[in-house]
Amino acid sequence: MMIDSTTEVWIRLGVFIGVLALMMCWEALTPNRKSPVSKLARWTTNFGLIFLGSLVVRLLIPAGLGAVALWAQQHNIGLWNQFSVSLWWSIPITVVLFDCLIYWQHRLFHRVPLLWRLHRVHHADPHIDVSTGLRFHPIEIGLSIAIKLVAVVLLGAPLMAILIFEVLLNATAMFSHANIALPKNIEQLLRKVIVTQTMHRIHHSQIVSETDSNFGFNLSIWDRLFASYTQAAKNGDTGINIGLKEYPTQKSNSNLVHLLLMPFKNKPTGYK
Repeated sequence: MMIDSTTEVWIRLGVFIGVLALMMCWEALTPNRKSPVSKLARWTTNFGLIFLGSLVVRLLIPAGLGAVALWAQQHNIGLWNQFSVSLWWSIPITVVLFDCLIYWQHRLFHRVPLLWRLHRVHHADPHIDVSTGLRFHPIEIGLSIAIKLVAVVLLGAPLMAILIFEVLLNATAMFSHANIALPKNIEQLLRKVIVTQTMHRIHHSQIVSETDSNFGFNLSIWDRLFASYTQAAKNGDTGINIGLKEYPTQKSNSNLVHLLLMPFKNKPTGYK
């Protein structure tokens, strides 16, 4: 199937809206936990960040990463474009490699203090639901796009691989952050392959050792492979305290300007 960059954007938008709507309905019907702050206040700020992040992406790469992939292909740039490799091989390998890249990018944003200042906007959310999966500071979004852009060019990633990866990344981020709980036997089976809600909620714990684990967004293998996997939260799934102790729940999460300025304020004590 041949697609162009415009089709890629519409496919991504359609899947995004579909998964977002599905997760929001699921959360409304069977929520896993109750939010300690107003849903309206959280969603106003979270979706405000999502909107600003989308603007950053459009400004940095107006036609999307797919256009960059097509440009690299047309100019014979990148690893895959140097060899006659079947798309049946290059596409799945590229998707897996990009998933690994995002895993290490995530670990880097936890490890480097300057990058953590940006990423803590995501972790300061005192509740976790589908909107948290897309709540990132616009500068972090810009840096992530830059990292992926370099990877696309160096690898000469096929357009279809980029489409599949971006769709999976957005969909699984919303899925793993959703305020739901799968039946235990299904969850245990699924987490052998993909990151589940119970697995990722541990990453949003206020206990530092738990926060610095379970970095995966899509495939769960990376945490096991690179020794960052936590099987279960110390206080159990229902006992996890979500967010960061340094940020009062309502004050830190009901004001969009506050979240935008959070990385530039004095580093809070007691963490990192």
